[in-house]
Amino acid sequence: MAKSKRTHYQACNICEAICGLEIQLEDEKIISIKGDKNDPFSQGHICPKAVALQDIYNDPDRLKQPVKKVNGQWKSISWNAAFDEVVTRLKSIQKQHGKDAVAVYQGNPTVHNLESMLYAPMFVRSLKTKNCYSATSVDQLPEQLVSLLMFGHSLMVPLPDLDRTDFLVIFGANPLVSNGSLMTAPGVKKRLTDIQKRGGKVVVFDPRKTETAKLSDQHFFVKPGTDALVLLSMLHVVFENKLQTLGKVERFTHDIDKVADLVKDYPPEKTASITGIDTSQLKQMVKNFCATPKATCYGRIGVSTHEFGALTQWLIVVFNIVTGKLDCAGGTMFSQPAFDILNRSGKKSNNKAKQTKQIQSRRKGFDDARSRVSGLPNFGGEFPVVALAEEIMTPGKGQIRALMTNSGNPVLSTPNQTQMDKALGELDFMFSIDFYINETTRHADIILPPVCALERPHYDVVFHALAVRNTTKFSSPLFKPGKNTQSDKNIFLELLWRMQSNSLFSRCVGWVKKEVFKWLGSEWIIDKQLKKGPYAQSHQLSLKKLKSNPHGLDLGELQPCLPERLFTADQMINLAPEACLQDIERLNNVLLENSDKANKTSKSDFLLIGRRDPRTNNSWLHNSYRMVKGKNRCTALMNIDDAQSLAINNGDMIQVESRVGQIEIEVSLTEEIMPGVISIPHGWGHNINGVKLDIATKHSGVNTNILTDEKFIDGLSGNAALNGVPISVKKTGSQF
Repeated sequence: MAKSKRTHYQACNICEAICGLEIQLEDEKIISIKGDKNDPFSQGHICPKAVALQDIYNDPDRLKQPVKKVNGQWKSISWNAAFDEVVTRLKSIQKQHGKDAVAVYQGNPTVHNLESMLYAPMFVRSLKTKNCYSATSVDQLPEQLVSLLMFGHSLMVPLPDLDRTDFLVIFGANPLVSNGSLMTAPGVKKRLTDIQKRGGKVVVFDPRKTETAKLSDQHFFVKPGTDALVLLSMLHVVFENKLQTLGKVERFTHDIDKVADLVKDYPPEKTASITGIDTSQLKQMVKNFCATPKATCYGRIGVSTHEFGALTQWLIVVFNIVTGKLDCAGGTMFSQPAFDILNRSGKKSNNKAKQTKQIQSRRKGFDDARSRVSGLPNFGGEFPVVALAEEIMTPGKGQIRALMTNSGNPVLSTPNQTQMDKALGELDFMFSIDFYINETTRHADIILPPVCALERPHYDVVFHALAVRNTTKFSSPLFKPGKNTQSDKNIFLELLWRMQSNSLFSRCVGWVKKEVFKWLGSEWIIDKQLKKGPYAQSHQLSLKKLKSNPHGLDLGELQPCLPERLFTADQMINLAPEACLQDIERLNNVLLENSDKANKTSKSDFLLIGRRDPRTNNSWLHNSYRMVKGKNRCTALMNIDDAQSLAINNGDMIQVESRVGQIEIEVSLTEEIMPGVISIPHGWGHNINGVKLDIATKHSGVNTNILTDEKFIDGLSGNAALNGVPISVKKTGSQF
């Protein structure tokens, strides 16, 4: 009997690169996953993570039906019983303790999931709670805050025009491993080497000589947490040498004089002893950057997640603007996605009052509420996740007593694992939307598992909006969902209907709405957005057209779009937001006035930084054997000279301690990390009782978030500071 064969094309949704995949099937079994050479964006590139899609689909540990914890044991229950109990418990807790007694945490995978992006917010709004949290505040919150303050919208994220630039400066990013982050750029290695082939330069600032730094033309070791000082000194060089120019954005940019006054106090000679940057090399680099017409500066996770993350991201954007590199080819630009997630309804209205009201509504969202215990500012309707555990553990009005987690694992991914783990154990009720029993969901009373990525339609709503080239692509499901499984769409619509059904009338009306939304589905929403988007006329864009072009469509290079695309009330770029200027005092207090304390004071005092691995994505893929096999990759990187001073040898076990915790981990010695710095990868630590991940527990690693401190944060944004954490190190068994 002849075997049935077919080929399926789709985008990989594991990381931000959204690479095109060519999946070969035989008798409905995957026999190969390769890069799609006809994808106009990724052009055949994939990384090792793509093949893990089939491992997740076939994983025997993946839940496919709801489970309930009964006397400490997991029991399968029906969907109807699960929905009933979840909603009954939520309503009871809110009736007794108030709406804010229920909290929500949404993990990073939600933005890689079309249905979760579209339908989860509908359910969350029905809870009417202010206690919302997400992975945003252990990740990109500083970038989004800067975009809001400068351009008027948190999703107006400036992007390096990689394919046309001739000079790229990178702060705290390792795109060769991350595949780009807040910069969707599949095949980024080729894009970087192409810069060099056309005579351009790549410069990297990082405490570690990363894979990207090794490829670069120039690498600066920089002390963790001091990048803002480096950028202030770079701006000092610009103004001191009268190299400043706003270029085409001059007529709609204000407050350059405030920037000029600010940076006078930060000559490179003043900051060099703190940052570790050679003064003459820094000055020459800045002059070369300014002399290059097509140049751009980009910073990411390494600088976002330290105690001056927002200041650093602000100064990166300022550097691009005052050197004339914003909104021009080869510089720093903005995408124009086919599904435009930026609300344009307030643009250029004839009704001035209406326009102002619409723009002010969009600007609302930062520091218009404060967390109950520590008084941290909210952003985009969410509080920083560092506040979640204390909001659960601190009694009083507004205490969190119930929690929903959606595709998130805060026990592994947020600061102070010990405290977060303890807090989740104190909840009155918890339920999770997840298909694994992991370090977080093991605390749940009920788990509702959605289908996996190969069983649902997909469109990258967020990552097309962060892409270095305008493209669009829709992915149909590869497999039909299994019998008695539920999609994210059905789960959230069902929960929404039940939460809103408070009378027979509302129950009937809600049921009709639910069924209509299910019938229309996410494809109807995508089609509607494409048909009203910027390419609806020029490309006759629709979902039907995307389905007939499964490799995706190229929509062209990034185009200048300012000032029309600005969302500020006066349609001006706010070059010097007051919040950023005020935060300079904190920078001075910590890094300049207390510079002796900021510098290393003894052989055992170090600063902790993280790192990524090309075969893992946060904590996601450790239950795929092909992603974790081979040598141990969860090790602490340490400078050889530091190790010698502490009598530590390669492969030794070391004890690493911070204010909040202590771990033991194998050490790997290298010259590729600066003295005084220890690097440990995040996302590991699967050795906790109750986890049902067979492969991950056998390759458990150590969780670096046992060391990270929920009190060590970016004071401006509230983002967690996961890099630059003060630690002490000793060889296991030795004395400090």
